[in-house]
Amino acid sequence: MIDRSPSLTDQVKAHLKEQIVDGVFDEGRIPSETELAGELGVSRTTIRDALSRLEQDGVIWRKQGSGTFVNEAGLQIKSRLEEMWAYEDVLEDHGYTPSVRVLETSTEPAGDADAAELDVEPGSELVVIEKLFLENDEPVVLTVNRIPADLLAEPFDGAKPLPELLEASADRYLSYYLSEIVPVALSTHVARQLGVRRGTPAISFQEVGFDQDNRPIVRATSFFRDDLLRFRLIRRKAGA
Repeated sequence: MIDRSPSLTDQVKAHLKEQIVDGVFDEGRIPSETELAGELGVSRTTIRDALSRLEQDGVIWRKQGSGTFVNEAGLQIKSRLEEMWAYEDVLEDHGYTPSVRVLETSTEPAGDADAAELDVEPGSELVVIEKLFLENDEPVVLTVNRIPADLLAEPFDGAKPLPELLEASADRYLSYYLSEIVPVALSTHVARQLGVRRGTPAISFQEVGFDQDNRPIVRATSFFRDDLLRFRLIRRKAGA
């Protein structure tokens, strides 16, 4: 039985996704909306909404007149690129046991690019937090976050996930990122931290995070070990 809450559809969606991943449904066929509603003690409308979201995520597919089925290809998508997530969760979703290491917390003056993105004056003090996300002792993701120093109350814990740090020390809530996916050749410093050769091709996320008032509060760059972590997505025909 699903407990009722304001996010009932999300709870049902998560419950069904867990059952799908665990292979609960025989031959990959999803029971009817009526059966699911009776089993979970929710309305058919809630079931329909949850299934629609799973279909949009690519987890299930529907065939007119035949029913609803598990989409095995869609299960290969571990992290949806349009959602915000903690890298610890990403590594867990990919089957890793993650750990986090804070490499350095420092301050630096904002350059022109940082100042423009964060809407601060050039030369303003930024806190720079560099962290490494590992699978056991193997580095997988390196992140560099730049935050205006006047937002953070001292002392702060740079090891916290960024949303928790901003809430605890800046009373700011990370609402969304504006992100670019940028191919790079890794610099000497980044390559050394990730345990690969300088110039290794990699994917980076270059992002600006905005708070609940739509103000930019962090400039974030993440570098990924392409041999250990890859992202997939489902591309659909427009209007499908």
